[in-house]
Amino acid sequence: MTDTPSIQWFPGHMKKTERMIKKSLPLVDAVIEVVDARIVSSSRNPYLNTILESKPRIIAVNKSDLADKEINKKWKIALEKSVCPAVFTDCKSGNGVNSIVPTVKKVLADKINRNIERGMINKTIHVMIVGIPNVGKSALINKLAGQKKANVEDRPGVTRNKQWVRISGDCELLDIPGILSPKFEDSDVALKLAFTGAVKDDVIDTVSLAAKLLETLLPDYMDNIVKRFTIKIDDVNDGYQILKLIAEKRGYKLRGNELDTLRASIMVLDEFRGCKLGRISLEKPM
Repeated sequence: MTDTPSIQWFPGHMKKTERMIKKSLPLVDAVIEVVDARIVSSSRNPYLNTILESKPRIIAVNKSDLADKEINKKWKIALEKSVCPAVFTDCKSGNGVNSIVPTVKKVLADKINRNIERGMINKTIHVMIVGIPNVGKSALINKLAGQKKANVEDRPGVTRNKQWVRISGDCELLDIPGILSPKFEDSDVALKLAFTGAVKDDVIDTVSLAAKLLETLLPDYMDNIVKRFTIKIDDVNDGYQILKLIAEKRGYKLRGNELDTLRASIMVLDEFRGCKLGRISLEKPM
């Protein structure tokens, strides 16, 4: 089996983000925590629970179009039973996005009613939006606002400064840069974050990462691999050997007819992240 690559990535601006969240918390009424539907548990920063304290919160389970439909249903039940209201969103089609503000208002119903009793009708709701890098936070903000307000790129660490974004007549979002845990104590969590692109690719050995991804997919999604790359895996359970089969099938070769496993690795990671291997969830609720 492929060795697990070592992954550590905590840019300096993320420590700044942690301080930014703590300082901005008194300015907001509620928090939207954005997570990746493919890795719902691993894309939740455990430090946020401590930082956010008892502030009202909803979870936006983004990129739901990339995740397994049946597992999405199970996650919705699990999250709402044990954590808080969850809205599953897809920023490409817009599915679920229009449910976010109503869900926030439902969570803040008592506060909104008190404001109305005091004559403050349609008082602006201030909501902080947080999450780890590359969960689609900026794309979600732009969809909510109906125009481009936040920078969107398919790589982590793009948003660096906070900004207020009005998304409706009575709701403003405070966009906060993505924040990872300063240390990945669980190597399994670190791998899943790397698979989905929450960690910059240039801090990891790409071949090892792609090989580990293939091994991770084998138990539940072997048919997806076989169908996409038209290869016969049979009893092969080593990710690097599967990479070589893929490189051979795609004709990725270097001088001397050596297989170009690096090119194959980049392609495998890109196709997984682009949903070309099908809708895949790497985690199920307990």
